[in-house]
Amino acid sequence: MASITIRRLDDATKTQLRVSAARHGQSMEAEARDILKSALALKPRNPQNLADAIRARFAHLGGVELPEYPRQPPSEPPSFDE
Repeated sequence: MASITIRRLDDATKTQLRVSAARHGQSMEAEARDILKSALALKPRNPQNLADAIRARFAHLGGVELPEYPRQPPSEPPSFDE
């Protein structure tokens, strides 16, 4: 079995880990192992393109209905004749 050391772990994260470990009735080390196993077991989601990634990120917010504005014909281009 390998072991690692995690340096510069902020106090808030350590506290959350301690509380979570106590809630699950295990040591902080065992809790950290379980968290790492769970995180690494997840399959990475690879969206097909940027538009799909953005859509997936904000899908839970729902759609937006925008009012339609009547189209106007384009204006005449300027004439540079003298």
